[in-house]
Amino acid sequence: MNTRLTLAAALVLATGAASAQTTTPELVVYTYDSFASEWGPGPAIKASFEAECACTLTFVAAGDGAEVLSRLRLEGARSDADVVVGLDSSLIPQANESNLFAPHGQNIAGLTLPIEWADDTYLPYDWGYFAFVYDTTRLANPPTSFVMLDALDYSIIIQDPRSSTPGLGLLYWIKGAFGDQSAELWAGLADQIVTVTPGWSEAYGLFLEGEADLVLSYTTSPAYHLIAEADDTKAAAIFAEGHYMQIELAAQLASSDQPALAAAFLAHLLRPAVQDIIPTSNWMYPAAQSAPLPEGFAAPVARAMLMPSAWIAENRQAVIDEWLAALAR
Repeated sequence: MNTRLTLAAALVLATGAASAQTTTPELVVYTYDSFASEWGPGPAIKASFEAECACTLTFVAAGDGAEVLSRLRLEGARSDADVVVGLDSSLIPQANESNLFAPHGQNIAGLTLPIEWADDTYLPYDWGYFAFVYDTTRLANPPTSFVMLDALDYSIIIQDPRSSTPGLGLLYWIKGAFGDQSAELWAGLADQIVTVTPGWSEAYGLFLEGEADLVLSYTTSPAYHLIAEADDTKAAAIFAEGHYMQIELAAQLASSDQPALAAAFLAHLLRPAVQDIIPTSNWMYPAAQSAPLPEGFAAPVARAMLMPSAWIAENRQAVIDEWLAALAR
C-alpha cells in the first residue's frame, strides 16, 4: 500500500510539474534581423517584458522589414506570430491588403513624432530619416544633393526595394523630390550602384569593408560609431531636396492566440524601459521620447518627406518598375 501511495504521489507531482511547464504562455514576435540581434534592442526588451509578464518572449528574425511582411503574408492565419515589429509606413498599404492585423488599442497621446499619427492598427515605436552615409577620411567632398551625387559619380550601395524598407524608402524619396524627372535621375545613378543587397545589414557591412563611397542608411547611423566606438569618421550627407522619413511600426496579428499578452507587449514598447534605449540600441529616434537624446545624437533634419499611404498604394509598383528599368539599361 505504501508503495502504491508513493507511486501515486510521484505521478501527481510529475503531472503537476509538466502542467506548470506547459502553462507558461509564449509571445512570438516576428521582427527584422538587427532588432533581434545581440547588439539590437531585442535582448533588453525581452528582459524587461518578461520581468512583468510571467511569460516567454520569443523573437523570430526574418530578414528586413519587407521580408517579415512577406513571410507573414505567406503563412497567413497559420502563422505562429502574435506581434510583428519592424513594418514601416511605406508598407501600410500591403499590410492592409493582407487583412492579418488587428487594432492595437493603445493610447498614443504620448507620441512625439514630427507628424500627426492617427492609425489605429499600426503603432509607431521609433522613427528616423534615410540618408547616404560616408567615411570622412575617404570622401573630402560629400554630396549635398542628389544632383551633386549624380555629378560626382561616387560609388554607392543600396538595398533592394522589393525586400528592404530602406530600399523602398529611397524610391519614394527620389520620386517625392523629382517627380516626373525621377527616371532621369535613376538613369544617372544606375552606373554608380556597386551592388543592391537584400537588406540593410548586408549593405552597411560592405560599406564598412570599403566596397563603396556611400551607403544608403540613416542620418543617425554616425551616432552609433561615435557613441559605441568613439569613431567620428562617419557622417550622413544632408541633401538639399530633404530626407524621407521612416516610421517603424508594430502590429498585433488578428490570429494571435495570446491577444492580451500581445496588447501588453505593444503597450510596453511605448514605455521608458523601451523608448529610452531606442537611440543607443536601434539608433533611431524614440516615438514617445521621455528623456533627452544622448550627446552626439544627430538633430532631426530641417526638411522631412513622407508620401501618403494612398499615394503609395497607387504608385508602389510603378516606382519599382521605374527603378528596375534604370538598372537594366
